[in-house]
Amino acid sequence: MDLRDQINRKKLPLHVAVIMDGNGRWARRRGFARTLGHERGVDAVRNTVEAAAEIGIKFLTMYAFSTENWKRPKYEIDALMRILVNSLNGEMKTLMDNNIQLKAIGDLKSLPTKSYRELMKAIDETSGNSGLTLLLALSYSARWELLEATRAISRQVQLGDLKPEDISLNTIIANLATGTIPDPELLIRTSGEHRISNFLLWQIAYSELYFTSTLWPDFGKDDFYKAIIDFQNRERRFGLTSEQINELELKIRK
Repeated sequence: MDLRDQINRKKLPLHVAVIMDGNGRWARRRGFARTLGHERGVDAVRNTVEAAAEIGIKFLTMYAFSTENWKRPKYEIDALMRILVNSLNGEMKTLMDNNIQLKAIGDLKSLPTKSYRELMKAIDETSGNSGLTLLLALSYSARWELLEATRAISRQVQLGDLKPEDISLNTIIANLATGTIPDPELLIRTSGEHRISNFLLWQIAYSELYFTSTLWPDFGKDDFYKAIIDFQNRERRFGLTSEQINELELKIRK
């Protein structure tokens, strides 16, 4: 039975976030250079994006490069930036054929000039698409994002556009990199690690977390579908009791 047939299309998470982990270990176990693991990881990105688009996910955020990743060896960073450029060029047909709009969050100006230029080009070319929104987190970390939001709010207060007592949860949300995008309902991490790794710390306050031992280059469409099915079998309470959730569902059905 196709795993897609087990998915309830009426209970899909609106937004899925993915921490793509395990490229280096995948390569090392096979005696390859780490960079080959990153190259093979591109196939997993394509499979995941297509799987999300096929079942009707509206937002997909993928953690592609963290601010901490700049500390890696130069040869690996250079390879990652090269792979990014090649992927943006090579996957444009996939994005357009699947009506996918590309966006990005992070300290994008810190990217090499060529990488930044190709990223902006891809974002512009897909801006008219209305299906899945694919959000790449590049040179991103949640602490960087929260620091930038704090600075932005401070400037508003300094200019007299905002009073400190008027700062609310919505003020913070509006100043996040994801300000116009709903919070992820599901966060997937591959490779068997059980960490958040400085990713969307504000946004995942009530996200369901799904960990799989599959290394990222081996992550396929069925792996994504399994995560969705697992999500749909969970009870999301948001601090309420099961009884309260059942009462709310009854009221909605009435």
